[in-house]
Amino acid sequence: MDMNRWLDGQRLVVCVGSGGVGKTTTAASIGVWAAARGRKVMVLTIDPAKRLANSLGLDAIGGEGARIDLSPVAPAEGGSLHAMMLDSRGTFDAIIGRVAPTEELRDRVLSNTVYRYMADSFASSQDYMATEKLYDLVSSGQYDLVVLDTPPVKNALDFLESPGRVVSFFDERVYGWFVDTYDQESVKGGFFGRKLMASTSAMVWKLLSYVLGEEFLGELASFFKDFQALYEGFRERHDAVLSMLRAPGTAFVSVCAPNEASIEIARYFQGELSARALPSHGVIVNQVHRCEGEVHDAAALLGDTLDGVAPGVDPSTRAAILARLGMAHRRLAKLAQGEQELTGAVRSVLTPEQFYREVPRLEDEVHELGSLYEVGKHLFEGP
Repeated sequence: MDMNRWLDGQRLVVCVGSGGVGKTTTAASIGVWAAARGRKVMVLTIDPAKRLANSLGLDAIGGEGARIDLSPVAPAEGGSLHAMMLDSRGTFDAIIGRVAPTEELRDRVLSNTVYRYMADSFASSQDYMATEKLYDLVSSGQYDLVVLDTPPVKNALDFLESPGRVVSFFDERVYGWFVDTYDQESVKGGFFGRKLMASTSAMVWKLLSYVLGEEFLGELASFFKDFQALYEGFRERHDAVLSMLRAPGTAFVSVCAPNEASIEIARYFQGELSARALPSHGVIVNQVHRCEGEVHDAAALLGDTLDGVAPGVDPSTRAAILARLGMAHRRLAKLAQGEQELTGAVRSVLTPEQFYREVPRLEDEVHELGSLYEVGKHLFEGP
């Protein structure tokens, strides 16, 4: 597969996988490479460790986004790279602002005590907030390409199931019960003077007011009543997010390391993406050990070099050094062979339309723009 041609056809690339496999580096490298080819790119990270900022040579990345200086990689005309750290609370408040039909309703919801509690809960759900922010960035049309560095997940399905979280949380039957029972127009003589029917609903309502308190239950009911006007907006947004994730130009890329646990998660992701009709385009394996040749004669290959570096070395010492070098090579060859056997498990589940790429283990840490570009070379121009 021509990887450059593949990248040119994407508007959204979502990097998924377990933690500690180089997902952040991969997302940043894809962004750097695309920007160097002349595209306007946004890389969105939710990584709490803020490693992306370090990789791009920045002290921090804010919620408004930062433009990265690409001069070290000499980008093509028009190319630019921007990076953003997810602001979970700000994202959720902004969603309320977009789906609320009036400013008055927006302000009332945002100031509601129940909403503040709920917003705190959803703000901690980074995978859900990531899908919402992705939708805003992609639909804005400001960028040719958006790359998401997803949070490391304990459950591989967390990110895939996140788009419907709010819609599921606010089941119509739940808030409908509150709205029907809490009839503000029937208030007479205080909270318990409400004209409630002598029914199961009334009994449940009174029990809730006893447990939660009148004031909080009133806030809760008021919030549900206001949310009626927002629910349809959230549902439409949910449908739009799912459409975006399945649209042409969206690519899910599984990132893993050459170890058994990580490979198994990547295999699992491939199956789940397929089951959800989400476009899985391929797998990237980071930090792969490479070894040229299975057996080498260390004395024949390195003897002259050793003599040049340490002339006159004692023959027994010379022999011991060459023996150790030969042993090190055999260990590396065995390690590389073992990794190829492991990665074969994920290669076996890929279709001819999907790509498989390996990034070799590099000598130095990937912590600046030039090294990210080098990773990009392995991804898009390597064997």
